[in-house]
Amino acid sequence: MPKGDYLFTSESVAEGHPDKVCDQISDAILDAFMEEDPGSRVGCEALATTNRVVVAGEVRGPERVTGSVESIVRECVRSIGYEQDGFHWETMKVHNYLHEQSVDIAQGVDAVDGSSEGAGDQGLMFGYAVDETPELMPAAIHSSHKVLRLLADARRSGMEPRLGPDAKSQITVRYVDGKPVAVSSIVVSVQHFDASLTSGNVREIVEPYVRQALPEDWITPDTVWHVNPTGIFVIGGPDGDCGLTGRKIIVDTYGGSAPHGGGAFSGKDPTKVDRSAAYAARYLAKNIVASGLAGRCCIQMAYAIGVAEPLAIHVDTYGTEREDPGKIASLVPELMDLTPSGIRKHLGLGRPIYRRTAAYGHFGRTPDEDGGFSWERTDLVEDLRKAF
Repeated sequence: MPKGDYLFTSESVAEGHPDKVCDQISDAILDAFMEEDPGSRVGCEALATTNRVVVAGEVRGPERVTGSVESIVRECVRSIGYEQDGFHWETMKVHNYLHEQSVDIAQGVDAVDGSSEGAGDQGLMFGYAVDETPELMPAAIHSSHKVLRLLADARRSGMEPRLGPDAKSQITVRYVDGKPVAVSSIVVSVQHFDASLTSGNVREIVEPYVRQALPEDWITPDTVWHVNPTGIFVIGGPDGDCGLTGRKIIVDTYGGSAPHGGGAFSGKDPTKVDRSAAYAARYLAKNIVASGLAGRCCIQMAYAIGVAEPLAIHVDTYGTEREDPGKIASLVPELMDLTPSGIRKHLGLGRPIYRRTAAYGHFGRTPDEDGGFSWERTDLVEDLRKAF
C-alpha cells in the first residue's frame, strides 16, 4: 500500500447472494465426490435463476454421486434458507448436465509410472498476507465478511427473523501512513421479509452487528452509512438476479488488495491449480508474515497444464521485509512440494472440506479440526525463523 492518507474499499456478499448460492452448490457437489473418492476429478458449474438451478461440468468419479446431484442441490438451497415463491428448495427445477471429464485433459493430469500428476490447467495464482488484522488479512475485506457472518448467525439463530439470506456489505477503510485507522463509509444491503420496513428500520436492525464487526474506534461521527439505499429489498437471491459459479473471485480472496490470477475456486478439485496453488500461495505468504520476516507478502506461482512443477515463483514483500528479501524468496520452494500432488498432500486437500469455503471468503478463516482451511495454519513459522 502507498504511504500517506488514503481510502480503500472492499465488499463481501452473503451466502444467499445468487452467485454465492451457485458457489455453494458447486462445492457441495465437489464435497460429495470427495467423500466417496478423494481422487475424483470435478469441474462443476452452477447457474441459478427464478425457481431453477442448472448444473453443468466435467467429472470423473462415482456414478452414485452424479445421480444424486438433484438432492444435493435441494439440500444446499434449503440450508441457505430459501423458501420464497420465486426460489424454493422444494419446488424449483434442477437440471443436471454433468458429463465425463475430457480424456485429453485427463491424460495431462494423471500421474504415469509413479511420476507426479500434472497441473489441471495453465495459469497464475496469487497468495497474500498483511499484518493489518490478527488473521493477517486486509482490513476492508475482513471487516466486510465479518459484518455478513454476524448477520447470518443472527438470522439463523432466530434473533433476526425479519432478515433474509441475501445481503451485501461494503467497507471503506481510511489509512494513515499505510495503517488502517477508521471507516469512512459503510454500505449494507440486506433482504428483509417485512415489506413495511424502511431503510431506517433496517439500519436499526443491522447497526449493532456492524459495530460488533468493526474495531470500536473505527466508526466515528464522520462515518457515512448507507443501509438498503434503494429502499425495499424483499425479492432476493436468484429470483431477483441470476447467479453463476465463480463470479465473486475478488470477494473470495483479498478484496482487491492483492492481484488475482483470474481463475475461480468453487467446484474445482485439487488438481485444478486455480484453487490448490492459490491455497498454497496464501499458506506460504501467511507464514512469512506470521514469522515476522515481513509485514506484507504476495506470492505468485505459474503452471502449465500437464506439467507438475511450477514454471515460476515470485515473492514480493513490498519493502516491508525485516530480513534479506532474496533469501526469503529462495526459501519458498523449499518449504513444501509445490506440485499439485505435493500441495494436496501437504494441505490435506483430498477431503470434503470445500462447501464451507464458498461463502465469507476462502482466506482469513480459522483452521478446522477436520482439515478445513488447512492453508490458514502457521506451522511453518519456526522453520522460517530458524533459517535466519
